Amino acid sequence: MFCSSSECKGEDKVIQEQGDVIAAEGDTVTLGCRFEATTTAYPYLFWYKQEINNFPKYVLQRGTSGTADNAQEFPKDRFDAEVDKTQNSVPLKIQKLQLSDSAVYYCALQPTVTGNTKTLMSAAEKANLLNQRTGSVEIF
Repeated sequence: MFCSSSECKGEDKVIQEQGDVIAAEGDTVTLGCRFEATTTAYPYLFWYKQEINNFPKYVLQRGTSGTADNAQEFPKDRFDAEVDKTQNSVPLKIQKLQLSDSAVYYCALQPTVTGNTKTLMSAAEKANLLNQRTGSVEIF
């Protein structure tokens, strides 16, 4: 089950407190995401990018067991994340910013044993994801 409220107890959740980020082309930004996973010891963390009037696009996945995957259009040399198990965080680092990177970025958590890099979400989970805004990245 996905939980986004600060009042949730005993549920898996992500916490994204960072607001909007404004940066210049060529800069590097880091977007924060903390997580709490109580249903599995090895959860998978995902980052998505949503541009205006579009659905969220899968950017990358990182597993707390060390697995990693990036979507082809988001190469690891520009879009990267490392799971910090001590801080329960998976910050997204975007390097060499381009104007096309301007968007809203979302972090999501999925405990799974299948290793499937495509999250399957119900309509309610999609609505929760859309309500978990980490802030937009605006490049000038």
